[in-house]
Amino acid sequence: VPMTGFTQRATIDPELNEIHVLSGLSKDKEKREENVRNSFWIYDILHPNNRSCVYKNDQSVKENPNKSLQEEEPCPRFAHQLVYDEMHKVHYLFGGNPGKSCSPKMRLDDFWSLKLCRPSKEYLLRHCKYLIRKHRFEEKAQTDPVIALKYLQNDLSVTVDHSDPKETKEFSEKKKIIFQLARAHPFVLCVSAGFSDVDHTYAQRTQLFDTLVNFFPDNMTPPKGNLVDLITL
Repeated sequence: VPMTGFTQRATIDPELNEIHVLSGLSKDKEKREENVRNSFWIYDILHPNNRSCVYKNDQSVKENPNKSLQEEEPCPRFAHQLVYDEMHKVHYLFGGNPGKSCSPKMRLDDFWSLKLCRPSKEYLLRHCKYLIRKHRFEEKAQTDPVIALKYLQNDLSVTVDHSDPKETKEFSEKKKIIFQLARAHPFVLCVSAGFSDVDHTYAQRTQLFDTLVNFFPDNMTPPKGNLVDLITL
């Protein structure tokens, strides 16, 4: 939930039925002091309870920002101007006050643009398949490197985006794992799993599940809380 504050800026996209809100100056209730903290939220007009924060930054994190970080994103600010190009789906941000205590009247004159890139359904489906098959390959590699190699070539390979340097690098590293295991166990193709292996597999599968549910809305996923937290010690 976005923090309450002042000088918030909002735009609306009637085609997507969305309201975009960029926060500005907020006040910490406990410390009773003002803080510049920008966050960008998207609200679904047709489903008021559906909202998501797609970007945030904080003044305290950027007291001494380096040059590369300044070039990548705007520093936190308030009293800024925000407009939205509905046709090209681009936000434009200009100026504002960075909220520096040493220079309270300082005004910025920088200009930024923001374009939200949403993954397509085809990309999400392929990426989920890639994550599942990558995990399945890693399990097979621990018990039968030969079958794992065939699975790598026939099943995992078709889900890899070979135009993505990160996925291509991960795919190449998977090949190295096969040969490393083959050299370590040249005559053993099947290794029985002990209790520690079962626990490790369960933990890895749970982590995979937690990663996959991030691609689904909250009403289709388990509660994010932990039952252990309800126990009073």
